[in-house]
Amino acid sequence: MSDCIITRRDGFVTITFENYKVYEDTFTRTTPAALSTGRDQLAGASVGDYALFAGGGTVSSSAVVDAYTTNLTRSTPTALSAARAWLVGASVGDYALFAGGYTGSYSSVVDAYSANLTRSTPTTLSVARGSLAGASVGDYALFAGGYTGSAYSAVVDAYTTNLTRSTPTALSTGGEHLAGASVGDYALFAGGWTGSAYSAVVNAYTTNLTRSTPTALSAARYWLAGASVGDCALFAGGWNGSASSAVVDAYTTNLTRSTPTALSAARYNLAGASVGDYALFAGGYTGSASSVVDAYDTELTRTTPTALSTARRGLAGTSVGDYALFAGGYTGSYSDVVDAYTNFVSTTYLPITAGSKYKLNSDTETTATTNTVIKVYFPITGYIKYKGGKFE
Repeated sequence: MSDCIITRRDGFVTITFENYKVYEDTFTRTTPAALSTGRDQLAGASVGDYALFAGGGTVSSSAVVDAYTTNLTRSTPTALSAARAWLVGASVGDYALFAGGYTGSYSSVVDAYSANLTRSTPTTLSVARGSLAGASVGDYALFAGGYTGSAYSAVVDAYTTNLTRSTPTALSTGGEHLAGASVGDYALFAGGWTGSAYSAVVNAYTTNLTRSTPTALSAARYWLAGASVGDCALFAGGWNGSASSAVVDAYTTNLTRSTPTALSAARYNLAGASVGDYALFAGGYTGSASSVVDAYDTELTRTTPTALSTARRGLAGTSVGDYALFAGGYTGSYSDVVDAYTNFVSTTYLPITAGSKYKLNSDTETTATTNTVIKVYFPITGYIKYKGGKFE
């Protein structure tokens, strides 16, 4: 939220607004236009004014990309250069990148979409693989781990803002279905399946791609989800080899771990996304597809917003503007449903005293002739000059 500025001068108290927004503790769920094609195991990433959902699978792999604007209008930009499911997304600079995946064989392809949705194909991954994880830090988008068809990979590929690829120090333990999230000066990769065990390992990469291994997860698991809020990266849910997990591990900007309140329902193959001062975890599977959504605020207090409109697993999450979006998935059929969550307040009513001057979201200054109340749409840009400094 952009803060307003209050000043006093010449008998007026002036409140100056610049893109001033207000958020509530509760969430509103909407269902924007569905994906152009229902599918699961797709990937989400954001760039500029767009949230993108790419690839995925039905009976075959998909190359479709759906893009949603800040007002949730959908378009279908140029498709991926290669159809694939089990890919992953991450953002850096002016690009949303989609890397790896599977389409009968494991892929090394990377597709990059600019802020105007132009697609390019930067240097491929150094190792073809699917079920990998993505996260961003500083000037890098990182893609870590995955399965190559014959090995559980520890490889990390890093792409700069100009899409140059490097290969920093590998993960300390290779695995698939790990999760990525970012906090402060770190990109973190947590959990996974190593081919012989469920992992609790966490690898952290700094803005110069130096790797460290902070305190492990409190419970080993894979198919968990990551999201960030405030000064914490959160890793939620997963499968521990015998049951679905409800565990949430939180890492601060200095990589200290805590274990906030567990998810309200244990599940794996869920999705994470962030909006405002919340990290949200949606959907998943625990014997049946789930519609549960759990939200964690900056104090790591958990609430449970309105459930997804359709229970599903294998969905993807990302954010744009004032919305966290959860798209696609599977629940007996391949879903095209998109659920959007916001706690952004769209309007408010402001009291204006007689003699006060105001210009809010308008090019015209108005002087109030009587005490009045005006309806204003957020975000607010402009000012109110309260005559005599009275708020009545």
